[in-house]
Amino acid sequence: MNFLQGIAAILIKDLQTELRSRYAMNTVLAFVGASLLLILFALNADQLPSTAQSALVWIVILFAALSSLSRSFVMETDKRTFNLLRLHSRAPDVFLGKLCFNYLFTLSVNGATFLAYIFLLGITIADPGAFLLVLILGTAGLASVATMLGAIVSQADRKGAIFSVLSIPLLFPLILILVQLTEAALIKGLSGDYLNDFWALIGYIGTTITAGILLFDYIWEE
Repeated sequence: MNFLQGIAAILIKDLQTELRSRYAMNTVLAFVGASLLLILFALNADQLPSTAQSALVWIVILFAALSSLSRSFVMETDKRTFNLLRLHSRAPDVFLGKLCFNYLFTLSVNGATFLAYIFLLGITIADPGAFLLVLILGTAGLASVATMLGAIVSQADRKGAIFSVLSIPLLFPLILILVQLTEAALIKGLSGDYLNDFWALIGYIGTTITAGILLFDYIWEE
C-alpha cells in the first residue's frame, strides 16, 4: 500500500464510521444552532461591532470543535482498534488520514455555521473570495491542532479534560488571527495590510501539522 492509498484508506474508514452513526455531526450542529440563536437573541449580535461579530462566530466554532474533533483518535483507543491500525498502516498514513477526516468534518460544520450566521445577522460579504480563503485556512488550522492533540491525549486516562486544557493556549493565537481576517473579509474588504496575517496563518498550519507528524511517531511506537 503506497502513501496516498494508506491515507485514503484511513479517511474512508473514518467517513464510513461517521456516516453510520452521525453522532458527532448531529451533536455539533445542535450545539452550533443553539449557540447562534442565543447569540442573536440574548446578545443582539446584529447590533454589535464588526469585531465582536467576527469573534463570536469563531468562539462558537472553537467550542464546537473541542467537543468533537478529538473523537477520531480517542475512538480507536476506546474500541481497542489502535493496535490493529499498527499492524496494517504506517504512522504518517494514520495521522494524515485522520487530519483529512477532521478537515472535511470541520469544513462542513464551519460552512454551515457561517451560512447560518450571515443569514441571521443579514451580513453582506465585502470580499467573498477572501472570506472563502479565510474559511479554508482557518478550518485547516483548527483541524491540524485538534488532530495533533487528539493523537496525544488518546493514550491518556482523562482524555476530554486534557484535550481542552492543551488546546485553548494553542488555539488562542489562531482565533485572534482569524477574527481580524474574518472582520476584514466580511465587513471592510481585505487589503495588503493583512498579508502578514495570512502568512502567519499559513506558517501556523505548517508548524502544527509538522509537529503532529513528529509527535505521533513517538505515540505510534509506544
